[in-house]
Amino acid sequence: MKVLLRNDVRGVGRRGDIVEVKSGYARNYLLPGGLALAATDTMEEQAKSMRKSRDLRDAADRQAAETQKAAIEAAKISVGARAGTNGRLFGSVTEADIVNAIRTATNVSLERSQIGMDEHIKEVGTSSVEVYLFDGVIATINVEVVAKA
Repeated sequence: MKVLLRNDVRGVGRRGDIVEVKSGYARNYLLPGGLALAATDTMEEQAKSMRKSRDLRDAADRQAAETQKAAIEAAKISVGARAGTNGRLFGSVTEADIVNAIRTATNVSLERSQIGMDEHIKEVGTSSVEVYLFDGVIATINVEVVAKA
């Protein structure tokens, strides 16, 4: 069944796309949830309009992400944590700690899910962390973990 997506649907398509999906998926999930409309031959103009507005919004979001990237990469991000004499932390520095440090240093609000870490930071020193701002816009920052008394 062909449907016109009204919102982005993960694994299916983006707003304004006309996609082919299984009829049960459309009938039971997409259509009742208001995520899609049954596509007809006359909906091509509506789809074109939706794609145009999506592209304009994406361009604005990408520009904002580039601005945030420049601000985040220029800032010095420092996190204070309790540590032992050997430099090992009592606990760890998590994504939430880094989000708070970025907000304090740059006034840029992020979500924890935007911080890319293989594992939490458990030692004093400098670590490299990726921040996913937008599709294809990734900031790499150095987080300095300092011991506090």
